[in-house]
Order: sequence, then structure tokens, then C-alpha cells
Amino acid sequence: MPTPRSAFVTGTSTGLGRAIALALARAGYGLALSELDTGWLKDLLAHPDMAARKVVPVALDLRVEASIRAAYAAAREGLGAIDLLVNNAGRALLKPVVDVAWSDWDDVIGTNLKGAYFLSQEYARDCLAQRRPGCIVSLASTHGMTGLENRSVYGISKGGIIQMTRMLAIEWAKHDIRVNAIAPTTVLTPSRERLLSDPKRREAMLARIPTGRFATEDEIAGAVIYLASPAAASITGHTLPIDGGLTAY
Repeated sequence: MPTPRSAFVTGTSTGLGRAIALALARAGYGLALSELDTGWLKDLLAHPDMAARKVVPVALDLRVEASIRAAYAAAREGLGAIDLLVNNAGRALLKPVVDVAWSDWDDVIGTNLKGAYFLSQEYARDCLAQRRPGCIVSLASTHGMTGLENRSVYGISKGGIIQMTRMLAIEWAKHDIRVNAIAPTTVLTPSRERLLSDPKRREAMLARIPTGRFATEDEIAGAVIYLASPAAASITGHTLPIDGGLTAY
């Protein structure tokens, strides 16, 4: 029988994090699932796909160093070892540059980039101490690859994830720790469906995508499964756009 695999996924109560967690559960992974408040995970933990898996709910605030260390320790204790880290948790911000406050910057960059960096550091320290291979997949965005108004801080944070992916991949390749990222365009999550209920807004966003459609949660989750699999053993330092051709312009 294959060796059981385990994954730590951040930001899993809704949207992409939830879809990724369910896909990993179906693929046989034991899971540490994080949120600011573990009570938010109640519905996910009750999902039938979680029934046969070892699942550890973990409280995590990526803006706080002590929380990162405590959450990783709890995940490690619950799972025994962690084969995959998925940096999914993030905060969005839709504001003109002139209206962005210092607190906005700290909140978005602290969660999306700084927090992901230091959680990845914690994970790599564990892999190195145990002399185990590792795999990190982070959620970037096409906003980190292209320019768009009113999304400066979010785009900067995701551009940072893309460069972080390169830097960590080069430094840790000799230790067999692979580091990759996924850069989706708009993904049809339930919350995004509500935002796209305005036909004009929906048409304007679709007009930027050559394939004429948005990505699905399953497509993003499937990419995580692939990048964590033996089929991707030679892939590291790469950011995979899932964008219908948007960044091909």
C-alpha cells in the first residue's frame, strides 16, 4: 500500500481553500486545516469526504509570528509529519492607491506574503530537521503578473508570492523541497458568483480572458494535486497561470 500523505492547508473554510481541502481528502491525504477561528471549519469538517481522513483543525493568524509557530506545531503533532504545505489563505483589497491606509497594507501584505513566507520557513525547518523531502504550493494570482487599477496592494502581495516561489525553490532544491505556485484568474467560487451577478461587470471581466470563461474551483484544486504528485517531481520554482490565456497577451 502507498504511504499515507499529509497536507497543511491555510484558509479552508470557504472558496478555494475549501475546494483544495476536499480534493486532497479525496486523494487520500490526512489534513491540517486552518482558519482564524476553527469554529468556521464546522461545515467543512462535517463533509462526507472528510469522514475517512485524519483531520486536524488549527487556529492560525498569519499576521502573528507566535500564531504561525503554534499552528504549525499543532499540525505537526496531529499529523505526525507534513508532506505538503498549501499557502492559500489571503485577504483581498479593492481600493484606489490614494485611499490605501497603512493598516490596509499591513493587513494584506502581512497575511498574503509575510505570513506565507514565515509559515513556509517553519515548514522547511521541520523538513530539514527530519531530513524529509517537502512540497509547497502557494496561491498567487494573475494580479501579481499584470496591472489593474484599484488592486495595487493585493497585486503586490501576489507578485511577492511569485518571487518568493523562485527564491525558496532555488535555496531548497538541494534539500528536495519543491516550491511552486498557482496564479488563477477569476475563479467561480460561491462568493464570487454573487459579485458577478451584475451582467455588465461579468461581461467586462470575461472580455479580458481569451477563452471567454472563468476558472473553476476544481481546476485550481486539480493543479494543487498535480504539483504535489510524483508526476511533477521535476517542477520547482514555477508559477502556473490558470487564466484562460489572460497572461498570454
